[in-house]
Amino acid sequence: MHPFRKAVESGDMNAVAALLADDVVFTSPVAFKPYPGKALTAAILRGVLRVFEDFTYIREIANPDGRDHAFVFTATVAGKQLQGCDFLHFDDDGKIDEFTVMVRPLSAAQALGEAMGAQFERIAQEAAEQ
Repeated sequence: MHPFRKAVESGDMNAVAALLADDVVFTSPVAFKPYPGKALTAAILRGVLRVFEDFTYIREIANPDGRDHAFVFTATVAGKQLQGCDFLHFDDDGKIDEFTVMVRPLSAAQALGEAMGAQFERIAQEAAEQ
């Protein structure tokens, strides 16, 4: 099992943050503009784990060179079941430098957007404290 998946599934957000490059760029499924930086990305990921229920990775796909991984997951947000994928790119040091999330269906993506919107102040505060 990949260390990222192991950290997420165990709820070890410190281990997840340790895997992020300082210059990581997080691309959200519900926001137009990407979010740069380790502190903000780690705070967003903590927020996501607060709003997801029944989060489970169901598939892991890796490029043979180990630089690109896709982690397919299922979860529930506000009663809406969703399917999604975390697309990760790893830099030369083995740190995540690109983190893109996609989810479906639209109704679940909208529920996720609303739930994450409610987390915005806490996410900003957590990122500022890093």
